[in-house]
Formats: sequence, C-alpha cells, structure tokens
Amino acid sequence: MSDNKDRDKALEMAIGQIEKQHGEGTIMKLGDEATKDVPSISTGSIMVDYALGIGGVPRGRVTEIYGPEASGKTTLAMHVIAEAQKEGGYAAFIDAEHAFDPRYAKNLGINTDELLVSQPDSGEQALEITETLIRSAALDVIVVDSVAALVPRAELEGEMGDSHVGLQARLMSQAMRKITAIINKTKTSVIFINQIREKIGVMFGNPETTSGGRALKFYSSVRIDIRRIGSVKNSGDVVGNRTKVKVVKNKVAPPFKQVEFNIMYGEGISRMAEILDMAVEFDIIEKRGSWYRYGGEPIGQGSENAIEFLESDPELTENIEQQIRAEMNPQKADEEEQTDDEEDNDDESDSDDE
Repeated sequence: MSDNKDRDKALEMAIGQIEKQHGEGTIMKLGDEATKDVPSISTGSIMVDYALGIGGVPRGRVTEIYGPEASGKTTLAMHVIAEAQKEGGYAAFIDAEHAFDPRYAKNLGINTDELLVSQPDSGEQALEITETLIRSAALDVIVVDSVAALVPRAELEGEMGDSHVGLQARLMSQAMRKITAIINKTKTSVIFINQIREKIGVMFGNPETTSGGRALKFYSSVRIDIRRIGSVKNSGDVVGNRTKVKVVKNKVAPPFKQVEFNIMYGEGISRMAEILDMAVEFDIIEKRGSWYRYGGEPIGQGSENAIEFLESDPELTENIEQQIRAEMNPQKADEEEQTDDEEDNDDESDSDDE
C-alpha cells in the first residue's frame, strides 16, 4: 500500500512538473474527462459525411484526397471550404498547381472575397506558408493542391534531366513532422490533394501509389480515394460524372466505407440526387419500379422527375434531409431532441414564474 502511495505521489509530482513547463492539458489521464466527439467540417456531401462516420473531415487532423485526373478531388476539397465558410470560418487554398478557377469556386458556394489564395513558387514556400497559417490558429481549413506539384527548390534551380531522388519525399516527411502537432492544437483541418502514380515492374497486386513518399500516408488521419465510375446524362447529353468515394484510412471512425454520388459540370456535388438516393436507402422515400413515393404520395417517375419535385419544394427537401441525418447519426439526433426538450421545459418554467 505504501509503495502505491509513493508511486501515486511521484506520478502527481511528475505531472505537475510537466504541466508547469509545457502548459496545462499537456498530459492527462483518459478517464479525467469524458471522451469527446471528434469535431468536423462537412464535406458538402451527405454521402461522404456518412462514409467518414463523424459528419465530415476531422478538425485538427490531416486529410488526404487522392485519385486519377478529373475525378473530383479539388471539387470535394472546395466543398469543404464552402461549408467551413457557411459556419463563419476562414479558409486558405494553396494553389501549387496554379490552376485555381474563381468562377467555379463561386458556383460551389465559396465566398472568394474572403478566401485566402496563394500560388507558391516552390514546395518549400508552399509548406512554409501552410505552417505559418496553421500557427496563426485563425483558419478552419487549409487545402494544398496538390502534393505532386510541390516541387523542391533544388529541382527548380537544377537543369532539366538532373536526378533528385527522394527529394520531394524528404521535404514532405519533414513538413509532416513539423505541422501535425501544431494542427492538433489549433484545430485546423488540413487537406492535401494528391495524384496517382504507377509503380514500375509490379506483377501482382495494385501498381498504383501516391506521390510525395510515405510520410503523408502515415500522418493522415483520413485518406479518401475518389474515382469517376460513369457519366450522368440528361436527354442524351453528358452533364456530369458518377463518382465513387472510398475511405481507405480512418483513425476517427470505422474505415473502408464506400459511397457513390453525382458531380455535375459547373455545379459540383448534386445535393438533390444525394438526398433522393439516401432517402431511398433509409426507406424515407419509397421506390417501386421507376416511381418514387413520399408518405404514400407519388413525387415523380424516374430520378430526374423526383429530383425536380424536390427542387420545387425546399421545405420538404429540408425535412427529408433532417430525417436522413437522424438515421445516419441517431445518437446525435437523440441528444439534440433532448436539448430541445430541456429548452422547452425551461421556457415553460419561466412563463410559470411570470
């Protein structure tokens, strides 16, 4: 017993010394406070939020979005920026590819007047800007587009054809070591967009890999694989892409969930099509043959007509979306309902006092 008391006292003194040197909350027992939900920023897609398990990309963590060309990587990241701005947050876009389109960003709901945009000259400059913005603790989300375009300064200053083996991988490894700890303290969500490369000489297994070495794979809390799987047609014309997202790594919720949704040209993720698909999946909207019904009443024959009906009735659409989110996260819905009941009871008691 005396040994345990001595050990407890020694541990208490050590914790006190650590907190004195490095600040309160540097070290704690997991049981000291209840495990809190990981805060997140919505992706603007109900389906991707559902696949991620926490309602969006996690704050204070690194997220990697990768996939083939023209698969919707930047579109998804831009939707995250738009959602962060809707909540009153600030965002930055590090445009290493020098391909940012302000008009398309506006179409996705981004307030371009408030968006910070940087087009760095080198990989080092891009990552230094990112680190400074994270340290400011003023930003909610930072998007780096893309890792493949983060060219080291030595490569830019060298001759064409010079060999710079592993230079970009070392740069990314050093950057990730520096920024991950700060990100967690400032609760900034950092999204790295990445491209796919082919491994040479792979006979078995998947030959695909991402650029920038292995550091980003290790330090990312969430990795999202996004791919175009088909076309969306309207009266014979191709008006968008059918897209599949797979959460290949997830440290904040169960991984490996897959979802499919539409990305419309010039508009981004089709919210109405997602609401319709999710409502059918959760039996909120009934589908018999080609007919869609809500509450026993027909709302359209074929998905195009059903989507048009939802677009014409925003109040109904909002109601259906709330039901979907309640099905996706029943625990949160119960908590919100309990909070509403408590507020109603408080209002009633106040009126009784008067």
